[in-house]
Amino acid sequence: MAADSRVVVITGAAGNLGQAVAEVFSSRGDRLVLVDLREEALAQTFGEAGSERLFVAGNLMQQADADGVVKKALERYGRVDVVCNIAGGFRMGEAVHETSDENWDFLLGLNARTVLHMAHAVVPHLLSRGSGKIVNVAAFAAQKGSAGMGAYIASKAAVIRLTETMSAELRARGINVNCVMPTILDTPENRRSMPDADPKSWVAPGDLAKVIAFLASDDARAIHGAAIPVTGLV
Repeated sequence: MAADSRVVVITGAAGNLGQAVAEVFSSRGDRLVLVDLREEALAQTFGEAGSERLFVAGNLMQQADADGVVKKALERYGRVDVVCNIAGGFRMGEAVHETSDENWDFLLGLNARTVLHMAHAVVPHLLSRGSGKIVNVAAFAAQKGSAGMGAYIASKAAVIRLTETMSAELRARGINVNCVMPTILDTPENRRSMPDADPKSWVAPGDLAKVIAFLASDDARAIHGAAIPVTGLV
């Protein structure tokens, strides 16, 4: 693998989407910094780490852990070219007037604060290099309110607005910031939790991963601050 191949940080890497994203970038010759809460989960998903694949455990709701991800990436590879903020989560069921502080803080933290913390950690490095790609994961549902999903929608809407704002701040400095807005992902967990649903219209993680990889490529160099709907094949 070439010494100048890109270095791609993928958060939430042990999840279904994170694994699919890692597979796409790896197939294109990129070196990977794979991040999740537990290194054991990364090892179970990807096997052994190696010279082209670094495992980093961290809770990205803590700024120090996000800083540590970038520090370890720079220590190993000397650069970061792409950040894919895949880490996130979903909860629903409460009306807005019944939403607990715990659920609000959890979803805003996991979906939006992790993006903010990674921005704090990596943007200064990208600015010093004068280039970089950041791809965030929002949600198609974040475009309007829906009953029982207030905290989730607010958190993913925040990701869209952060994406747009970061793009406005960074596009003139050589950094592209965009996000994807998927509908329901076709994962084993979603199939189990919604056994009566028809998954034909859901989004395959591999398909979404290819859109993310495109936004991180030079072919997307003219795209800034976009929120791309990814809504499946049907």
